[in-house]
Amino acid sequence: MTLRANLVAAVLMLSLAAPAEAQRRRTAPAPAPAQHVVIMDAVSGLVLACEQCETPVAPASMSKLMTVLLVLEALERREISLDTRYRVSEYAWREHGAPSGGSNMFLPVHSEAAVRDLLRGAVIVSANDACVVLAEGLAGSEAAFVQRMNRRAQELGLRSARFANATGVDDPAHVISTLDLARLARHLIVHFPDFYRTYGERTFTFGDHTQENRNPLLGAFEGADGVKTGHTDSSGYGMVGSARRGEQRRIIVFNGTNSMQARRNEALRLMQSAFDDYAVTRLAAAGAQVGEAQVRLGERRTVPLLARDDIYVGAPRGVQAGLSARIVYQGPLPTPVRQGDIVAQLIVEGPGFERREFPLVASRHIGPNWFSSVFEGLRLSLFGAE
Repeated sequence: MTLRANLVAAVLMLSLAAPAEAQRRRTAPAPAPAQHVVIMDAVSGLVLACEQCETPVAPASMSKLMTVLLVLEALERREISLDTRYRVSEYAWREHGAPSGGSNMFLPVHSEAAVRDLLRGAVIVSANDACVVLAEGLAGSEAAFVQRMNRRAQELGLRSARFANATGVDDPAHVISTLDLARLARHLIVHFPDFYRTYGERTFTFGDHTQENRNPLLGAFEGADGVKTGHTDSSGYGMVGSARRGEQRRIIVFNGTNSMQARRNEALRLMQSAFDDYAVTRLAAAGAQVGEAQVRLGERRTVPLLARDDIYVGAPRGVQAGLSARIVYQGPLPTPVRQGDIVAQLIVEGPGFERREFPLVASRHIGPNWFSSVFEGLRLSLFGAE
């Protein structure tokens, strides 16, 4: 027997209703001219839009997010400090420094540089030489560092990631999906908020060279503060971008535009869409009571139902305005009901929205009512089941 908590469902429908601005029933934006697009809500991690976002692609310098993450985690473990100095090898200088013609911070060969400067060079001006020096310093060689990159990616659940170098230079074996890049960016934002501010710095000076951050959103989109651009012949022009407005933060990732100007235009368009065309609602915080379920022959006749996790719903604004929610469980629940057991589901559904289910748990232990159980047993023995 399936029971529906209609009263609770009605309350939740009200909380799902979009604000007045959303009642204009906007729909999702038209497909983007860029390739492999994802829009993510950074607070909840919800994917709001995905166009081929799970397909592995050549990420170019966007993969430096993983390089930086490993350095930050080494700092967190106190294996190194910001003042730790690493030597610039011949390989790092010749293949990835000034002689290479690629992005670099003009590190002199055989010199030493502090992790503090190397990190800022890798983040702000996408310095390939800085990434290789960090990789060699931390792991002994770039190849050994790449093994760490791949191992950490799998630990984080980035299943599409296959790294072949620390810089993002073209290599057929070096791929990751834009969705996993968004997840990686969110991980950095959530776990390293103090360092994350570095991604919003507009310029970087090292020695006699001052270079500008290539992120086209900085200074052009209100609240933009990161994250990373990328470009190679194979990948085209792509980027991971993030912006914050009030309590909201969005992450966009795309790849494959054909020029810096096209990348700028697409970044601005997608980020505007991320805030204007999509809404995210928190229906319940983890541990909040969502409703109650009936209990059969128990010490109590009902048990409160709690959200096991934060419950977020995200969708295009016009779609979210038409969503409804209901609680479903098999019941009345038999005793004993154990505290923390999943005993019901909150179901959110509506036109144009892929149905989602969220687990609800019992808030307390409820044992059997022995008198009621004995009486019920006697009744069944005398009269049989109905």
